[in-house]
Amino acid sequence: MSNQRRMAGGSIPNEVGADKRLHSPALNPPDTRTQQLIDQVTTHGYVIIHNAFTPEAVASAKAEVARLTDIPEAAGPAGKKGRNTFEGYKTQRLYALANKSRVFDAFALHEDVLALNDHFLDPGYLINSFQSINILPGEKAQTLHYDHGYVTIERPHRPVGSGVMIALDDYTANNGATVIVPDSHKWDSKRVPSAEETIPVIMPAGSIIYFLSTLWHGGGANTSNASRLALTAQYCQPWIRPMENLILAVDWEKLDEIPERLVGMLGYKVGNPFIGFVDGGSPRAAVARLLAKWTGKSGKGKIEAKL
Repeated sequence: MSNQRRMAGGSIPNEVGADKRLHSPALNPPDTRTQQLIDQVTTHGYVIIHNAFTPEAVASAKAEVARLTDIPEAAGPAGKKGRNTFEGYKTQRLYALANKSRVFDAFALHEDVLALNDHFLDPGYLINSFQSINILPGEKAQTLHYDHGYVTIERPHRPVGSGVMIALDDYTANNGATVIVPDSHKWDSKRVPSAEETIPVIMPAGSIIYFLSTLWHGGGANTSNASRLALTAQYCQPWIRPMENLILAVDWEKLDEIPERLVGMLGYKVGNPFIGFVDGGSPRAAVARLLAKWTGKSGKGKIEAKL
C-alpha cells in the first residue's frame, strides 16, 4: 500500500498537523515515467536512472571530493583509506557530506529519487547516510550485504529504507562497480547470496542506481588501473534510527545554507505524527534557541515553532 493511501484516513496525523507539516506527495497517480521506475523497483529491487546529472555537475563533485580529501580535518577518519575490510583498506570515504560542501546537496535531492522515496517510504523519511566512496585499484570485493541488515525484523518485510549510488566515474565490470543480486529484496532471512549470483552495475558517470535497503549488494573488486568514485545517499523510514547521526555531524550554523528539504531529512522535521519533537516543538526551533543562547546566532530560515 502506498503512503498516500496509508495517510488518507489517518486521524492522528490530521489532528496534530502532520499532514501539513510534512512534505506529502500529491494524491494523483504518478506519471507514466515514475510509475515505470516504481514497477522496476517493485519487481527487481532496483532501477538505473541514466543521465541524472550533467557532466558539469559531476566534474564539480569530483573536484570537491579531491579538495576535501587533501584536507585532513575535512577528510575524516577514512578519507585516505578505510579502517576495516568493510570500509575497504584501499577505499577512501568522506562521511557527512552535508556538513562539508553545498556542492553535494543536489545529489541527495534528485527528483526521481524523491519520487521513488515518496512511494516506498513514509512521509518524513530521513537521510540514513551521505558519503563519497572512492574505490582504488587493487581493492577486494566488499562483503555482500543489504543496508538494513542491522534491523532485527524477519524478511521479507516492507522497505525500511532505500539507497542510491551516483556514479562520478563510469561504472565498468572491473573497476569496483557496485554488484547487486536482482530480486533479492524478496528473499527471506535465511537466504544468503553467493558471488556467482551477483551482476555488476554498468552505467556511465552521471547515472544513479536506486535500490531498496533489502537488496543484497556490495562494492566490486577493482582490478583496473584507475579509481572508481561515487556518491551514496541512503534514506530511512522516519521511525528508525539513522546510521549516521547528522544532527551532530552537520554544524548547526550551516543549516540556513542547506536546502530546507534536505534540512528536514537530516532530522529537523518532526516525523509523522510526532516523532523526534523537542519539548513539544520542532528540533529546528530548538537549535535556533540554543544558537541564540550559546553564540548569539539564530536561524534565519523558516523555522517551525510548534509540533
